[in-house]
Amino acid sequence: MRGLFAITAALPLLAACAEPEPVSRDELPFEPVYEGIETRLLDGDLVSFRVKMRGARDNEDVFDYARCAAAQYAVIRGYGYARHVRTNVAEQRGIWYGDAVYTISPALPEGLKTIDARAQVESCAASGIPTV
Repeated sequence: MRGLFAITAALPLLAACAEPEPVSRDELPFEPVYEGIETRLLDGDLVSFRVKMRGARDNEDVFDYARCAAAQYAVIRGYGYARHVRTNVAEQRGIWYGDAVYTISPALPEGLKTIDARAQVESCAASGIPTV
């Protein structure tokens, strides 16, 4: 009987050591401060977008900011589409940096990561994400 008592008495202590429940991305506080976009034409239809922000929850918020910049850039240049090539993200002391590269084109490009520029710009506006 003594052994059973010791086990049941230890259960609350073991429960306290359990891993905390994971928090979903949508439950995290999100008060972004968008601090700017730098655009550089690399070659023909290849464009680099460097974005800077505070208050990101994770890399995805930085990806979204760069995606909005690319979509607006395509629209400004008279193109209908952009295709994601790559995005690098870094965070230092609460400041998030994104370095993204997209191609822009008048027709739907091949590839899986294509963006309808006008629809994306509308989505960005609805989400409060600034563009170029």
